Amino acid sequence: MALETNAIAGVLSLSLRRRRLNSLPMTVSSPRMIGGGFIVQASIKRNPKRLKYSLPRFTKENGLLYIEVDPSGSDSWRLDPVIELLQKGAVGVIPTDTVYAMACDLRNASAIERLRRIKRIEPSKPLSILCHSFRDIDTYTTGFPRGNGDGFINIFRAVKHCLPGPYTFILTASKELPKQCTRYGSASRYAHRKNVGIRMPDDPICQAILEKIDTSLISTSVKSPNQDEWILDPVIIADVYGKEGLDFVVDAGMRLTDPSTVVDMTGSFPKIIRQGKGPKQPWMEAEDDEYTVENENGDIISSTA
Repeated sequence: MALETNAIAGVLSLSLRRRRLNSLPMTVSSPRMIGGGFIVQASIKRNPKRLKYSLPRFTKENGLLYIEVDPSGSDSWRLDPVIELLQKGAVGVIPTDTVYAMACDLRNASAIERLRRIKRIEPSKPLSILCHSFRDIDTYTTGFPRGNGDGFINIFRAVKHCLPGPYTFILTASKELPKQCTRYGSASRYAHRKNVGIRMPDDPICQAILEKIDTSLISTSVKSPNQDEWILDPVIIADVYGKEGLDFVVDAGMRLTDPSTVVDMTGSFPKIIRQGKGPKQPWMEAEDDEYTVENENGDIISSTA
């Protein structure tokens, strides 16, 4: 009876996976137990090169760890191999509350260079930081304006209602942020940005990874190499970037099409420079907005356009 139940469960699981990815003709073999773990192989017919989903073997050429997790985070124990790889300098793809992100340990200079090479990112393009808490944000940046008696506006209290959430806030980088995170230009003449974008995604899988690794991650959204559009299906991401040297993909289902809302916090007022999934807040400045209303503590409480 137990064998029959397991067989039925396996068939249902495989059926659901195929139904979820029915837009891509693919074949998936049944999982095989090897050495205490599962190996799952899959191939997308449109690509002559087989995609191999294997046990974590970071030094294995063309190896790719592919892990499916529940979007709710109820099986976050499956992420342990991902944490081990990140600590060794791996570059992989993880879900956020917007689109999928390619990420690596911000303390590892060689991993950041590999991320840029895999994603084919120009040296001038900035990267963002994925943070687990405000403590991490305060470590790697000078933090959010908290106000004082000299007329500076207290934004920190308002930001706490937005994070975790689908926002990227541009803040002034602190001395604790490794230089490779803000470095740009040619190898012969590097320069360093003073600012950095930070994210605290409201996604249980992303937050579980950040909590387990106990550090922040450098990240960039996953787009098609030849088109300026996001790739929302983790299977396609694995197919496209696995052959470029990607080490792992965490599959938490399809993502949304909207990126994060980017807000520049380095000026006189918080200014939206890209409207995305995060809604505009009353204390955020957009084009042609004028903010004049403050309360007794100096907090912005409303705006007029």
